[in-house]
Amino acid sequence: MDVTSVQQSLTKDEQESIPRYSSTGGNMENDSELSKAARPVKAARALEDFETWQRIIRLDAVRANDEWTSYSPSQAVVSREKAIESAKAVCLKDYEHLQPHRIHHASRLVAILEAYAIYDSEIGYCQGMSDLLAPLLAVLEDDNEAFWCFAGFMRKARHNFRLDEVGIRRQLNMVSRIIKHKDFHLYRHLEMLQAEDCFFVYRMVVVMFRRELTFEQTLSLWEVMWADQAANRAGIAKSSLGKLRLGAPPTDDLLLYAIAASVLQKRKLIIESYSSMDEIIRECNSMAGQLDIWKLLDDAHDLVTTLHGRIE
Repeated sequence: MDVTSVQQSLTKDEQESIPRYSSTGGNMENDSELSKAARPVKAARALEDFETWQRIIRLDAVRANDEWTSYSPSQAVVSREKAIESAKAVCLKDYEHLQPHRIHHASRLVAILEAYAIYDSEIGYCQGMSDLLAPLLAVLEDDNEAFWCFAGFMRKARHNFRLDEVGIRRQLNMVSRIIKHKDFHLYRHLEMLQAEDCFFVYRMVVVMFRRELTFEQTLSLWEVMWADQAANRAGIAKSSLGKLRLGAPPTDDLLLYAIAASVLQKRKLIIESYSSMDEIIRECNSMAGQLDIWKLLDDAHDLVTTLHGRIE
């Protein structure tokens, strides 16, 4: 994907849906007030920002794993010639040690993440975005489709990467409140450890459980999460059908209920064995590959059913 084509292809509605910020974080509405002498400085800073993003994107892309291959066999058998061609197209380096399918995957990550950094220059690129994009690349072979799906995904997820951390803090606060309402004994123990802010689930929130779940589990969780969000937007929870529906009402925050559920599943261990937040962080990081996604979703829906009206 040519990054300049992203800017040129934006419709008026798409342009208006992106916050009007410059690459340096200032409001574009005030750019006209800048002196001509100041504008080269802003341009230089924007270029410096993009060059920094490029370096990080390339490192993350080359390090990306290949657990997606069984889900996308056509991409897994890409020829070395095609892989090298795609690497050259984005000026990717240091890929000689990789197999062809990983080179091709890394090249696609670079192309789309660089394009997104220009598309939403207020956020640019932050580590963790490649984790969110990789599953989309496995199911979408066309880079243009993958870019616009990722851009749509990021309309909500971009708040996880804001420097002021407002979005992250809101979500951590909600996880904390879920735990407090469901299991006050556990919450009091977290308070004693000065961990009631639930910072130990920070990574889970930022990359939406991507590093704790397998590739297939991630897709399952995200699809259920997106279905809930779509149902909520459609007003199903307020309709007569929603009132009659068995089970949990749809919510925009199913991910946060699932994160809280994963902590509650470890409540006995946390209360009896852990005496610091660092120990809880290590426990959360060790969950990778150990979670039962369907049990997790069942527990999350139980929490929604019990607490939905009190938390949201």
